[in-house]
Amino acid sequence: MTHARDIRVIVSDVDGVWTDGKIIYAGDRSEVKNFNVRDGLGAKLVQRIGIQIVLLTSRNSPALARRARELGVTELHQGAANKLVECQQILERLDIPFSQALYAGDDLPDLAPMLRAGLSAAPADAAPEVYAAALWKLKSPGGHGAFRELVERLLRERGEWEAVVQGYR
Repeated sequence: MTHARDIRVIVSDVDGVWTDGKIIYAGDRSEVKNFNVRDGLGAKLVQRIGIQIVLLTSRNSPALARRARELGVTELHQGAANKLVECQQILERLDIPFSQALYAGDDLPDLAPMLRAGLSAAPADAAPEVYAAALWKLKSPGGHGAFRELVERLLRERGEWEAVVQGYR
């Protein structure tokens, strides 16, 4: 089993992990997504220690593109028809093996990459099969700090959390 200190990248689904999975349509062309600000800080914290974030989703959303830009997430992959294939291609391009990836997902399309990743996590409200398969079973539901919880656990297990907190004192 992979140790947290071996993780070099977090590959995360978006709808159901970073959001509560709801999609609100505002007319014919716009959609609204609700992001948790704590997840955003979690992204910044993990990026500071050199862990890359990859957002991998089967949908296409301008709101997500904006959020990724705001957080400095350059690896945004939208419209993924097959998340396992897409994840393999991304990791090969980044020259990172699955064993050094933490995959976070909440529904059946996430299952295959989760099972191959060194570590995996699922929000509390993930599909039962996905939650059962996750190594890290998060207490937070998607869109309510699940990504932040994942980051905190990762940093704690790496022994880096107290230094992060100390930096804010």
